[in-house]
Amino acid sequence: MKKITLGISLLISTASAVSAQTAKTEPFRNTKLPVEQRIENLLGLLTVDEKIGMMMDNSKAVPRLGIPAYGWWNEALHGVARAGTATVFPQAIGLAASWDVPEHLKTFEMISDEARAKYNRSFDEAGKTGRYEGLTFWTPNINIFRDPRWGRGQETYGEDPFLTASLGVAAVKGLQGNDPDYFKTYACAKHFAVHSGPEWNRHSYNAEISHRDLYETYLPAFKALVMEGNVREVMCAYNAFDGQPCCANDFLVSDILRGKWKYDGMVVSDCWALADFYQKKYHGTHPDEKSTAADALKHSTDLECGDTYNNLNKSLASGLITENDIDASMRRILKGWFELGMLDPKSAVHWNSIPYTVVDSEEHRQQALKMARKSIVLMKNDKNVLPLNKNIKKIAVVGPNADDGLMQLGNYNGTPSSIVTILDGIKTKFPNAEIIYEKGSEVTDPSSRTSLYQNFLSQKNGEKGLKVEFFNNNEFKGSPANISVNTTGISYNSFGGTQLAPNVGRENTSAKISGIFKSTYTGDVIFSASTSDVYTLFVDGKEVATRKGPDARHPSEFPVKMEKGKEYKIELQHRQIGKYVSITFDVYRKDPVNFAAVKEKVKDAEVIIFAGGLSPSLEGEEMMVNAEGFKGGDKTNIELPKVQRELLAELRKTGKPVVFVLCTGSALGLEQDEKNYDALVNAWYGGQSSGTAVADVLSGDYNPSGKLPITFYKSIEQLDNGLSKTSKHQGFENYDMQGRTYRYMKETPLYPFGHGLSYSNFSYGNATLSKNSISANENVTISVPVTNTSGKNGEEVVEVYIKRNSDPLAPVKTLRAFQRIAVPSKTSKTVQLTLSPDSFMFYDEKADDLVSKPGDYTILYGGTSADSGLKSLSLQVK
Repeated sequence: MKKITLGISLLISTASAVSAQTAKTEPFRNTKLPVEQRIENLLGLLTVDEKIGMMMDNSKAVPRLGIPAYGWWNEALHGVARAGTATVFPQAIGLAASWDVPEHLKTFEMISDEARAKYNRSFDEAGKTGRYEGLTFWTPNINIFRDPRWGRGQETYGEDPFLTASLGVAAVKGLQGNDPDYFKTYACAKHFAVHSGPEWNRHSYNAEISHRDLYETYLPAFKALVMEGNVREVMCAYNAFDGQPCCANDFLVSDILRGKWKYDGMVVSDCWALADFYQKKYHGTHPDEKSTAADALKHSTDLECGDTYNNLNKSLASGLITENDIDASMRRILKGWFELGMLDPKSAVHWNSIPYTVVDSEEHRQQALKMARKSIVLMKNDKNVLPLNKNIKKIAVVGPNADDGLMQLGNYNGTPSSIVTILDGIKTKFPNAEIIYEKGSEVTDPSSRTSLYQNFLSQKNGEKGLKVEFFNNNEFKGSPANISVNTTGISYNSFGGTQLAPNVGRENTSAKISGIFKSTYTGDVIFSASTSDVYTLFVDGKEVATRKGPDARHPSEFPVKMEKGKEYKIELQHRQIGKYVSITFDVYRKDPVNFAAVKEKVKDAEVIIFAGGLSPSLEGEEMMVNAEGFKGGDKTNIELPKVQRELLAELRKTGKPVVFVLCTGSALGLEQDEKNYDALVNAWYGGQSSGTAVADVLSGDYNPSGKLPITFYKSIEQLDNGLSKTSKHQGFENYDMQGRTYRYMKETPLYPFGHGLSYSNFSYGNATLSKNSISANENVTISVPVTNTSGKNGEEVVEVYIKRNSDPLAPVKTLRAFQRIAVPSKTSKTVQLTLSPDSFMFYDEKADDLVSKPGDYTILYGGTSADSGLKSLSLQVK
């Protein structure tokens, strides 16, 4: 112990002697030196405490060396998130539905332009960067969307490893740039590796699957991002794998990531994942914080999102780690500082010249619209109900998602300067038509709500909205850390690391939400409050309701009798007592849904557009949701919410064509609802321009060409009936691939992976192979003739699948190539796609890895994964 203490003391004494002035001339400041040499110089100047301070997401400043504080945590899933105004593109699952790799790359080049511009401004103004202001983005999420119940599946590129890898690599390249000297930003492949729900038990769940499923399904996208995309960060997951938490996993991190793949970038922990190690209610695999910190570090988790690494000094003093262990991780962390140019003169990094004007620029807004259009999947179009006649006189727009702009943004979203809702888009597209709008119902609530939020003023004669005050203590003491006026609706949460507001901490907070409410009628006004902790609601100084403990997790409604024209002082007080904060507060009028009245109002329309589906307020990351069919951010079934099913059935009774515009982040089991609509348009959570894109498709001004990146099962029974019965986990918790996704499903789904209709008609000719027999290390080219037989120009996605004929355990078929192409009316194009040796690699037990497998293969091609829509060729691999 004395020897360790003496060594640390000498290091502190020597390193501290370097002054801020001297530091300016140290070799680590010399941009002409190799990065490795600069790293070693800086590493030798830092004390142990300074190193540890730089190993967490809120990296501490080292003023004597001129190193600023830095927040490693930033998000850019479909646009720069949580950092003020930004262009918001479709949610990731929608981007995946475009099947357009070049446009995906372009989208992420724009996102990283906005990211650099925001960093340049924030650093110039403050000389440091906080959370959501830096250059290191924890994007993309390349987990496999293996089960439609997972609420975070919307963040992924779907259920297929090859499609996920292709789009994931494009996202990484778009974020990181192509400069030989500096990365534009850092991307991060998450969550490594077997991670896709449920949300409610992710801190304690232990995934146990076959190595075949691991290598053939869960690892390929990560391998591609590491070895093809050169991704600079990998985030380890919350859950455990084979009994070890993923952030200290021998097999995943040590053997595969650092071993087989030779990954030399940073490993980042998911946020507060290390705390799960020592908490008995979660993994409980480690006795305390210091052993947790030591084990994660020795497994090369370099940077922690959280605060367990504050215990690394204790780990060091106890002999659980050495300073060499710290230095190994610090080298990878410091490499990030240098590769991003964060310690170099501004003029040395050409990315720093990106102007702030790129943020929310017209070019970026047009790209958001383009991607929203490309993401839309026309799933059904009976009797060619779509496109609508441009001279249509009367359109009814019904449904809870028709005029909900926030829904369109999905989760992990930014804040656009404007949003075009579906209702807005239809009104603009059909200016000469009479538009009848009826919300009809809420997404899940069988009652009809009319929001009264617009009746709030922040104070007497003040501006519209509610005054929101956050305190960095839970007793409302002192001055607020942040004061604002909320004009859009109260919804704050810290789940997934979301910051409540600028300058507000994550723990020990309190909030006052107050304003003047003027009632527009006499009767019950409903106040609805939900928080994760303790809250009290006051009306005119009188306590109306208090909730705490378990009850606080459930939304509660409080009717208050009010008189028309009278003003009331409203205040909601919230105190944080737990780890996370969740606050929602709303006011509305509530009436029973009157389906017959809705039908009566829309019966004379020429067509009914029903905009329904789900909402990111119901599906997402570790959410507190109290609604039938939902739990913790996930779904417990995959049906359309009951109230919407009933409303659709009532609309069908009008005898008028019904077009269902589906907004969702996941697949729904719509078999029982199919009879109640003529066309089905999947708009996902389409971003800021979703309303315009939907109207463009409905009118025929844009010819839809998106394809499903996920399977739409007929029902939850069809999904669960196909699952492996040998796993100790059942249903949603079963990670085995047997019976799941198009790759292993033997039943016919409602809508297959790769499905998507068009206003054009495409026919496929007989494809040819460059060779009918190849060796294991050869490429083979498939040439596919595609003809647009219709009178309308269109785009088609050519999909190529392979089937390994001799292996009953191999996938039924698996995607190995695709390309989106434009085919003018009455013309043909021949698409050439290459199948590389990787296309014929499958799991081998002896090698415990993917290896090239000789044998007979069937090559399938077409515009869908459904057998009925595919043609085939034979190929032999020697």
